[in-house]
Amino acid sequence: MSLGSITRHQVKIIDTGEVYTCAKSQHLLKGMVSLGKRGIPSGCHGGGCGVCKVRITRGEYITKVMSRDYVTADEEAEGIVLACRTFPRSNVSLEVIGKLAKNVLRPSVKKKYGFV
Repeated sequence: MSLGSITRHQVKIIDTGEVYTCAKSQHLLKGMVSLGKRGIPSGCHGGGCGVCKVRITRGEYITKVMSRDYVTADEEAEGIVLACRTFPRSNVSLEVIGKLAKNVLRPSVKKKYGFV
C-alpha cells in the first residue's frame, strides 16, 4: 500500500486478528500504538530492554541492532525480534510474546467502549 511517496504495509497481529498499517520507515512497535491499546510496554526503543518481543511468522522485514541479552542469534533466525527495531518491507504477520503479550492481548480502549 502506498500513500504518495510513503510506502505502508499491513501488519497483522495473529493473536487478536487486528491489522494496522506501518510505514517502511516506522518500526512495528510505533504502528502498534495506533491500535489504541493502553499501556503497551515500549521500554527503551533502542533494542536494549527486550519488552517488545514478537515472532514474525510471515513477510519481509529488516532489523536494526538488538541486544543479544534479549534476542539470541538462534531466536532471530526463527523470526523472533524486537518490534522497536523491526521495519516492514512487505505485509507482515506476527505473534506477540513475552511482556508485550499481556497488554496487546487485552481488548483495545476503542473496542471496549464501542468506538470501532
